[in-house]
Amino acid sequence: QVQLVESGGGLVHTGGSLRLACTASGFTFSGYTMSWYRQASGKERELVAGITSNGGSTNYADSVKGRFTISRDNVKNTVYLQMNSLKPDDTAVYYCNARRVLTNVWGQGTLVTVSS
Repeated sequence: QVQLVESGGGLVHTGGSLRLACTASGFTFSGYTMSWYRQASGKERELVAGITSNGGSTNYADSVKGRFTISRDNVKNTVYLQMNSLKPDDTAVYYCNARRVLTNVWGQGTLVTVSS
């Protein structure tokens, strides 16, 4: 069964940090580009960060550059999102995504709330 399970969300104050994790099962994790997306209430889902299958390249939304870091462990089948200097605008449901040609897998999401 193809599955992505996110964890690590929660409530944090402005300026705080959280580390999200997404663990994959049911497919060859190391062959997929992994990404984190987020969707705030009333807004469209947006790309936050992505990392290539071997971890050699990453990309970030301008709004999180310098604050967020994406990484992956292909032994543990897990992708991480380290979020520092969090702001209220970072409040959203964060989704993990696995993608390669003709295949797109989503997790169920984890809620991050940043209080001012």
